[in-house]
Amino acid sequence: MTARFRRRAGLVAVLLLASASQNTSTPARTYDVPDGVITWGASADRLGEGAADRGYRLVVHTSVAGRDPRIRLSNAFGDRPVTFDSVYAGIQKKGAELVRGSNRRLSFGGQRSVTVPAGTIALSDPLPGTLPAATNLVISIHTPDAAGPATGHWMALQTSYATWGDHTAEESAAHWAETTGSWFYLDAVSVRASARTGAVVALGDSLTDGWRSTSGLNRRWPDQLARRLGQADTTVKGVANEGLAGNKVLADDPGQSALNRLERDVLSQPGLRTVFLFQGVNDIKARSGATAEELIDGYRELVGRVHAAGKCVVAATVGPFKGWSEWNPRAEAVRQEVNAFIRNGGEFDAVTDFDRVLRSPHDPERILPALDGGDHLHPNDKAMRAMADAVDLASLDCANRSGQHT
Repeated sequence: MTARFRRRAGLVAVLLLASASQNTSTPARTYDVPDGVITWGASADRLGEGAADRGYRLVVHTSVAGRDPRIRLSNAFGDRPVTFDSVYAGIQKKGAELVRGSNRRLSFGGQRSVTVPAGTIALSDPLPGTLPAATNLVISIHTPDAAGPATGHWMALQTSYATWGDHTAEESAAHWAETTGSWFYLDAVSVRASARTGAVVALGDSLTDGWRSTSGLNRRWPDQLARRLGQADTTVKGVANEGLAGNKVLADDPGQSALNRLERDVLSQPGLRTVFLFQGVNDIKARSGATAEELIDGYRELVGRVHAAGKCVVAATVGPFKGWSEWNPRAEAVRQEVNAFIRNGGEFDAVTDFDRVLRSPHDPERILPALDGGDHLHPNDKAMRAMADAVDLASLDCANRSGQHT
């Protein structure tokens, strides 16, 4: 990095980038895992219909600091190729406005444009420079030809922006008046960090995705966990939130099941050390709900695949949901049996007892009212913080334990 760039970093304390370069169960696609550590991620799903000549200015919040950021664009749910002819990365100043001088063009294989075939992803070239932790990074993309199913993450709980035409290079907000609560096509950002730095990927449903946390303030429990890791004496610093609202472990509705999206959303992420699994309530409360035996078998399959990849699995118990419309004594009995397995079955490398954190001492089948987001299922901001605080940070460091799973 030049002296000019170092001075500029000291002045504006931002990223400096120099231009450089319904059942859908299918055999798992294998993805090459690049070098680096994931600093932000979001689960991919089908997101309406793509539109030609559309631009998106996508705001994401980083976890681990590092050098030479790369982004990942996904066409996982497309039925035809999609081209991105202009992609930039900058730092948010306010709304759609970027910090002056921070917006830089990304390249793909040395080219300014990339065409991503249906069902695949594309990784950008590294952009020389530094990306701080806890930064609102803004990725601006333009596609001249998008059509058919778009890929993205619909419940971002973050305001991003959209436009018609290519305004990706602009740092002003003048052409970015349209807002969106979804992330389109972008599903990961990674950085280069020290060789000892690793990441945890949270695999879950809407409770991990952050529903009922305050939008725009990054108060989901994985965000709160990232803040703790950033201040702790640990080599695990990266956090990716791969929660997906409504998602199940076993069934592909809505979205691909945890088992079917495990490779793309989790195991393909650079720097992955530990998978944090907090999922199962949607399987239990569904109208044709899974039995405890079925869900436990799903957990075992997931753990086996993660261990085969040389990674660890920390599991969280399923929280209470009495008062939610789908609660009934049968579902509660399944939840109790599943939680007993999670706590005592010996299948997981560690366990965090979210049920104990969330439940009322007066009625353990219900969320404590002070932690209830209002629907008797989803935690509020206070609960998200309590959940993150309950995680034993040492349990996330699989560096010295992964050998037993290879």
